[in-house]
Amino acid sequence: MAQKSDRLGAGIISTGWVSGEYVKAFEKNPHTEVVAICSRDKARARAKADEHGLKNCTAYDSVEEMLKNPSLDVVAVCTPHHLHVEQGILCAQAGKHIVMEKPAALDYPSYQKLLKTVEKSKVKSVVSFVLRWNPLFETLKALLADNALGELFYSEVDYFHAVGPWYGQYAWNIKQEIAGSALLTAGCHAVDGLRWFTQKEAVEVMAYANTSKKNPLKYEYEPNSVTLVKFSDGTMGKVACSLECVMPYVFNIQLYGDRGTVRNNQLFSRKLPGQTDWATIPTVMPDSGDVTHHPFIGEINHFVECIQKDQESHANLADCARTHEICYASQMSARTGKPVSLPLSI
Repeated sequence: MAQKSDRLGAGIISTGWVSGEYVKAFEKNPHTEVVAICSRDKARARAKADEHGLKNCTAYDSVEEMLKNPSLDVVAVCTPHHLHVEQGILCAQAGKHIVMEKPAALDYPSYQKLLKTVEKSKVKSVVSFVLRWNPLFETLKALLADNALGELFYSEVDYFHAVGPWYGQYAWNIKQEIAGSALLTAGCHAVDGLRWFTQKEAVEVMAYANTSKKNPLKYEYEPNSVTLVKFSDGTMGKVACSLECVMPYVFNIQLYGDRGTVRNNQLFSRKLPGQTDWATIPTVMPDSGDVTHHPFIGEINHFVECIQKDQESHANLADCARTHEICYASQMSARTGKPVSLPLSI
């Protein structure tokens, strides 16, 4: 039997758009190598491996068979949303570390089932809220740490992205049983951003959702929503999300504190003496829905380091449960017209 490489063996489930970015990220990291790709069609898995010049990669058409590969250490689950829980549980039970595309689960009981399995197996996990590694996000976190904004009292993080026939996942993204909701399928990036910047515990959610009267994109669920979040110390937050807007992609960030304010990459702060107008921060913005624009390399480098040091990621399943809870509560509130208290219970 060949001796196992010192590098972590990575596997990718799915050959869709985002899977290629994980291949690139794992291959870029000096401590990992892509050794397996799985698709319902083995020929597609083989074609994806050949596309990226992967010499030591085996193609599979069965997740269960792929997980038997002794060279496999970490798996990226990149399939449509409704498959994540089942495949994540299989990975955890096989002792493989998990990179889970968002959303990790479409409902709260399923998320808890996945989380308990992962915690019992003691594998590491990261949920792909990949914008945590975006340069603007990193800059804003540094400003918050430096007290440039003081104590936040209100924050807005909004997600506007027209997802129609021109977008790769459109065909299944309009189906409620696969996508879940506007927040779960996409706007959860904004919900996670709200949590990432405020660093508070959400205690109540109130939401409204609708569909345009003509529903030209044929969504089976309300593709537009406004979610209000109350945090434990009285801090307020808002997430607006639209998947049928007629406009370019916009990821809006506004943070209001008692010492300063941020509007995307513009800063006004008492830490800047004599400031009379907004200071613009020249940085990479989260201003595209194209997955090639997203910092998967930073995410994978972080996760590999977590595995090597035997430490949990700040974006593990336990932490990101709170992001998902807000999304689930938003659905419940929009449906009932009433506020929903957090944490949820099964």
